[in-house]
Amino acid sequence: MTFDHPGLLYRGDGDYLHVTTGFVREAVAAGDAVLVAVTGHRLRSLRDALSDVAGAVSFTDMATAGRNPGRIIPGLLLAFASTHAERRISVVGEPIRPGRSAVEYPACAQHEALINAVFAGRDAAILCPYDAGHLESATVDDVWRSHPVMIVDGRRRDSPSFTDPYATAARFNLPLPAAPSGAARLTYAAAGDLSRVRRFTGRHAVEAGLPGARVEDLVTAVNELAENTLVHTAGGGSVTVWVEDARFVCQVGDQGFVADPLAGRIPADPRVPGGRGLLLAHYLCDLVRLHTQPGATTIRLHMAL
Repeated sequence: MTFDHPGLLYRGDGDYLHVTTGFVREAVAAGDAVLVAVTGHRLRSLRDALSDVAGAVSFTDMATAGRNPGRIIPGLLLAFASTHAERRISVVGEPIRPGRSAVEYPACAQHEALINAVFAGRDAAILCPYDAGHLESATVDDVWRSHPVMIVDGRRRDSPSFTDPYATAARFNLPLPAAPSGAARLTYAAAGDLSRVRRFTGRHAVEAGLPGARVEDLVTAVNELAENTLVHTAGGGSVTVWVEDARFVCQVGDQGFVADPLAGRIPADPRVPGGRGLLLAHYLCDLVRLHTQPGATTIRLHMAL
């Protein structure tokens, strides 16, 4: 079994469609299970261009399925692979696109690097297109680091910058900006404090204008992370909340250390209790940012208002 993870640097619709439709048609002809996960007019143009093989292709809007980059591996790629466990899978996926904010970008870059670790040895191909004409040069440099093969001007070439996926992901394990001075904060130290954590989170989320169902999602995610703190650390933790750029932000901090770079990105073994807090946060929240080091972890949850 081989895993192929090419990055496509395209310029314009013609270049984009030539490579992506060729990739999809070859995969369909080979009998692969095929998924196209892109956004906006790219999704529409690929549906139109592939109308003759559309019955053999699954299409999804990456703006929804991949709104939180940390959800893409467990919720989209591994889920699709599990559904088609007896077949090779081929995917066109575009998580990093013009319009992603600076707050989102580190999570996107980590995702692209960690795909290599998660799918190593699997029978799969994941083509990742990047709009080279509109992305910053630093972003394009990261693309070369996170893809072993690149497609430029229609030609495949080995990437001289490709490196260990964990090392690439670690480049984005950076301290998060400080919470604003007026942010509300609550500390907790025991299981009996979890009800206060839930009430605190829910009250501030409602006051910020988060819709009811999304408040429930956030409270569930925060409760799971706080439980993780109490199970895996000795010093308790804190919850800090504020509003920033049309997002309600909830930060959970403690004295633990998340040693596994794939934590929260691999579905938990149903036979093993626990291990679902960070995974659940990825599923329920619009963005999850994490900074971890021995003795201190900060997990920041973002919910769009």
